[in-house]
Amino acid sequence: MNKVFKNADDAINDIFDGATIMLGGFGLCGIPENCIDALVRKKIKNLTCISNNAGVDDFGLGLLLQTRQIKKMISSYVGENAEFERQLLSGELEVDLVPQGTLATRIQMAGMGIPAFFTPAGYGTEIAKNKEVREFNNKMYLMEHALRADFAIVKAWKGDEFGNLVFRKTTRNFSTSMARAGNITIAEVEDLVKPGELDPDQVHVPGIYVHRLFSGNNYQKRIERKTVKIN
Repeated sequence: MNKVFKNADDAINDIFDGATIMLGGFGLCGIPENCIDALVRKKIKNLTCISNNAGVDDFGLGLLLQTRQIKKMISSYVGENAEFERQLLSGELEVDLVPQGTLATRIQMAGMGIPAFFTPAGYGTEIAKNKEVREFNNKMYLMEHALRADFAIVKAWKGDEFGNLVFRKTTRNFSTSMARAGNITIAEVEDLVKPGELDPDQVHVPGIYVHRLFSGNNYQKRIERKTVKIN
């Protein structure tokens, strides 16, 4: 099966209105910039987006929020996006805020085929509302369900035509787990190489999990904040 697609528009062509999509990256680091731009162009609506963060106002998932294409966000950190805040407070956007460790584990469990697990995070808070609680070793735990998605979209540093992926540094956060938790996984890569060019010991996601990939371009690679110390 040929996994290599021409560009982002071809790779995301069958994503449909109302789909649940995981989007990799950590903050603005390692986000699938090309695919997000393609989703904006495709104008699909009522998306449920699972991501550690919600981008910023003019970049990342913030672009999909500007065009009102997201119906629900499942995320952990959203503090850099004023439009997200406005939509949340006005009731335009459904939001499920999840502790970061719990969010990561819910995605990991989906990739492992485990439907639910128990965690102490959130016990005694609003997060525990309507969730099953059990006691283990004199400590209370919440039951959390695994998170799967119709599509998982990630950005890798390198990838080969079989779909084997290599991430770089912080970009591994969430992306490697998401690649295993989507019914269809789409990867954009900075450097697309021939099979055999990647060191097998350096592969972070085996190609068996990746259904489509393409060579990305024009990456901005923004950071959320830059702090400079002046002596």
